Amino acid sequence: MSPTNRHVCVHGHFYQPPRENPWLEEVEVQDSAFPYHDWNTRIAAECYGPNAASRVLNAEKRIVDIVDNYEKISFNFGPTLLAWLERHDPAVYAAILEADRKSRERYSGHGSALAQAYNHLILPLAGPRDKRTQVVWGLADFEHRFGRKPEGMWLPETAVDTATLEILAAEGLLFTVLAPGQAKRVRPFGNGAWTDVTGGRIDPKHPYLCRLPSGAAIAVFFYDGPISRDIAFGRLLENGEGFSARLLGAFSGQTEGTELVHIATDGETYGHHHRFGDMALAYALRTIERDARTRLTVYGEFLEKHPPDCEVEIVEGSSWSCSHGVERWRGDCGCNTGLHPGWHQAWRAPLRQAMDGLRDQLAVLYEREGAALVGEPWKARDDYVRVVLDRSPQNVAAFFSRNAGRELAPQERVRALKLLEMQRHAQLMFTSCGWFFDDITGIETVQVLQYAARAMQLARECGGDDPEPAFIRTIEKAGGNDPRFPHGAAVYEEHVKPAVVDLLRVGVHYAISSLFERYPKKTAIGAYTVAAMGSDRSSAGRQSLLVGRGLVRSEILGEEDRIRFAVLHLGGHDLIAAARPHGGSDGFSKTRAEIKEAFSRSDIPGVIQLMEKHFGPQRFSLRHLFRDVRRKVLDAVLGSALKDVEASMRRVHDDHYPLMQAMRDLQIPVPGTLVATAEFVLNSDLSRLLADRDPDPEKARKLASEFERWGFTMDKALLDFEAERRLNALFESLSEDPEDPGRLEAVEKLFRIVKILALAPNLWKSQNIYFAIKRGLEGEAKNGRAGAGSSEERARLKKIGTQLFFAAS
Repeated sequence: MSPTNRHVCVHGHFYQPPRENPWLEEVEVQDSAFPYHDWNTRIAAECYGPNAASRVLNAEKRIVDIVDNYEKISFNFGPTLLAWLERHDPAVYAAILEADRKSRERYSGHGSALAQAYNHLILPLAGPRDKRTQVVWGLADFEHRFGRKPEGMWLPETAVDTATLEILAAEGLLFTVLAPGQAKRVRPFGNGAWTDVTGGRIDPKHPYLCRLPSGAAIAVFFYDGPISRDIAFGRLLENGEGFSARLLGAFSGQTEGTELVHIATDGETYGHHHRFGDMALAYALRTIERDARTRLTVYGEFLEKHPPDCEVEIVEGSSWSCSHGVERWRGDCGCNTGLHPGWHQAWRAPLRQAMDGLRDQLAVLYEREGAALVGEPWKARDDYVRVVLDRSPQNVAAFFSRNAGRELAPQERVRALKLLEMQRHAQLMFTSCGWFFDDITGIETVQVLQYAARAMQLARECGGDDPEPAFIRTIEKAGGNDPRFPHGAAVYEEHVKPAVVDLLRVGVHYAISSLFERYPKKTAIGAYTVAAMGSDRSSAGRQSLLVGRGLVRSEILGEEDRIRFAVLHLGGHDLIAAARPHGGSDGFSKTRAEIKEAFSRSDIPGVIQLMEKHFGPQRFSLRHLFRDVRRKVLDAVLGSALKDVEASMRRVHDDHYPLMQAMRDLQIPVPGTLVATAEFVLNSDLSRLLADRDPDPEKARKLASEFERWGFTMDKALLDFEAERRLNALFESLSEDPEDPGRLEAVEKLFRIVKILALAPNLWKSQNIYFAIKRGLEGEAKNGRAGAGSSEERARLKKIGTQLFFAAS
């Protein structure tokens, strides 16, 4: 085989299910992702970021380069994940887009990025309209972000049927990627005999053409199954040498013909599922690049240069993660994570039944009500993705100009947007992860149930029959594995209904949180804004009162309402809030004056009675704050209490330290209570030391000796985090003036403390900043524009590099 006829392509399917609160359109805190805010943030730190700046190590495990893996591999990112990255990790988002641009220079004009069907719905289980919307939305999202048309599309879970391929071909897509077990039979062009290749027996080293009933055709790449499985579930990512050797060893060795060795796994394999998997990938890519016999490629480039010479028929309704086709997303087929032996997934079928029934009911309402507002409802739904991508008033107006056919009154626009949002959530509620895992109580299943709840709420507001009772009756048949939640209806009652938001609930959140945070005149709360309309705050010792009004607006729907509220804070976490729609200014001044007058007399029962009189019997509390702010408020409330606890523990430690010494000298075990107290105090001291702007290494040495002397346990997780945060801040400062002696000394001092305490902070961000500094100084020197720093300062900077595990240069 000639040197140019060996090609390697690595594909990563980067995807997370949409995790946004369906009402706020923001991801709320997820405790299971600790120490990160949520799973998106955690996986971005472990995978998406590292693959944009992956380390290449030498034999001594020292960094010799930092590279962007995305430039060299084939990849797809879920559209909803890219939307999250754009808002919350813009540097990584920009790196992904730039990698696709650079890859086009590398791969003959063909980009690394593939499109993906929009929100990871299992397409063979969807009807024709939803199939089309998923594809059209995925394509529009891709073009919006990458600035070009995609050549191929990744199918969620590679789930495929002929109807789906017909839509891909009709939309101009050239290829998709499937698992080897999804090929049924093949034959060479020219009407040769068919060969059965079921059971994964297809040769994956070539693309195939799938001819469709319509007369269209689409190319299909079937990835190498054994290698992909060993990457995802085996130990192939333990080192880059073994990884590259496995890929290069997969060629047949024939001297004639062109071969493509290609693999496909979840992108999260490289860093999240397998720690440092991004580095194994980076090393393998570099090794393959340096192999004179082999060339890295992407699917689009390979397809252009080496088109298929065989055709293929697919296994209808098949996927890469269910050996039973697509049963994992509608039945108890036996496919699960394997983490809970003995658990069943019988809940999947009733959940699918409930969602299908709801979808059909919402479709009837949408067609009936939407026709008068947007002309062709399903065409408008396909076009609505452009509003999802850009909700500016000008773009929304352009959407209605294209689709309404007439000038809509403001309330008609609100109603039309409600119907379209109802349909958007009817798509999101079918996100595949809702069925993928082991129990109906999982966060992914709760998420799709919340999407369904939002769709049903919008249906009610649009005048449709309430679908919720029938929906709950159906999911009541979805028996789970957790005795606390015996069926889906119990999960819905506990985790979905309390999450439902309307304009009044947003106003309540605004009112309560205003006691703890000063808002500007207009503030954003998720997908809503609240404009202050005047409030009065009164205080008496630990007690406070807030009475006011606000204009609450949904920025997605354009719907708004004035809310009046009163909040009585009795101190700590004890508060009572009341609110209702404002309904005009009549009487509010009198209401406010009455409540304030009772509060001024310290007549707390009278205040509560007046709140009930003027606002109704419904009361609200901290529980009605949205999750992140609720956590923030409780942390603030607990702050003073925790200071008191720490002061008490410090007194106990100081008072009993001589006794502890005496017991130690007499070889008597120190009571566990005193040990725990001492560990708490010493760890608190170390945490403060690391957060100090000018930490003292000598103090760190003394504290470390106390731990060693007594055999106490350092809270390494906390201290590593504090050290990481402080190092990041110091390197950001150093980047502004890399040869400033004071900034260099601050970094050196903190590294001495890290060494004294034997800490192992995450150096990823600091390494990235240092690498940029190093490249910048090298560029200046090369161009004869070296800075004014002395050789001593540059030597200090190089030494800092060795402490960051860079190879000496």
